[in-house]
Amino acid sequence: MKSKTLPSRNGLLAGGNWIIDQVKIIDVYPQREQLANIRRQSQGTGGSPYNVLVDLAHLGASFPLMGAGMVGDDDLGRFILQDCKRNKIDARNIQTTPKWPTSYTDVMTEESNGHRTFFHHRGANAIWDGNDLDFKKVKARIFHLGYLLLLDALDASDAKYGTKAAALLHAAQQAGLKTSVDVVSEDSDRFGRIVSPSLKYVDYCILNEIEAGKTTGFRVREPDGRLNTTSLRHAAGALLQAGVKDLVVIHFPEGGFARMRSGEDFWQSSLNLPPKYIAGTAGAGDAFAAGVLMGLHEGWDMQRCLFTGVCTAAASLSDATCTEGVKSLSAALKLAKKFGVRPELEHS
Repeated sequence: MKSKTLPSRNGLLAGGNWIIDQVKIIDVYPQREQLANIRRQSQGTGGSPYNVLVDLAHLGASFPLMGAGMVGDDDLGRFILQDCKRNKIDARNIQTTPKWPTSYTDVMTEESNGHRTFFHHRGANAIWDGNDLDFKKVKARIFHLGYLLLLDALDASDAKYGTKAAALLHAAQQAGLKTSVDVVSEDSDRFGRIVSPSLKYVDYCILNEIEAGKTTGFRVREPDGRLNTTSLRHAAGALLQAGVKDLVVIHFPEGGFARMRSGEDFWQSSLNLPPKYIAGTAGAGDAFAAGVLMGLHEGWDMQRCLFTGVCTAAASLSDATCTEGVKSLSAALKLAKKFGVRPELEHS
């Protein structure tokens, strides 16, 4: 799929949640007022723009990487800015505020099964509204925004566009950028009210199957846990009908699916990873998005984009943090040769 954006535009600008994940591996998730032992802990990246940009840096993206958002004037904020510098991510649009702390999440990961429980502090992310961005001066080709539902100021209502996020995405499109969004998974009824208004100003919508189902009202998982591929396709179609301009991509543990505005469908099974390989699932969705966005920026065909996405997600699964498992693109693609892919997804 060849890019139709202006040739003068190059690079990916990612804005939204900048988070430090404090990953703690625990022996058991305790009942209330009971004790759990922390076996080991590590610190890592968190949030859509942070994870996606670092993953792209690790993959060896040849195009400029730019971040936008807000951090606190504290140790965690300074760590994020230094990390951007280490990874050659342009951080000039990441603001610093003394009024709010940098956002962080305590990720409690059960040692035996990898199940995660999140204790999140929104911090400075809650007040970032993107008003500081001048898209006419930004030379990026793609603007990726995430996570909707976890950016309080951008999730707020807007009289003209529905939400502040929708207004920001509209401004990016008007300036000639392709827009991409991601959504946080939550158990609520806010999806229609907060996510739907943005879809009219989105070129690439990248969600997991639960988020796609909640946004559109389709049940994509059967009670026994099986993926309902018919409902999945209906959800993708509904997202396009809601206004997504070019492409809907839905990822899930079994693989990925894409439907283009032209009506073409693409399926890609995930890698056949042994259970012992998986150190943690945090960040796998953002890694998938990074692989797909890399391909979209470079004009790759959709099947190659999806394949890169599942390989990058597989690399991410090798480490308990969100991004440390992702190495070079060639290393990610070699995982497919090492482990193979799952059987082809059944769909009619």
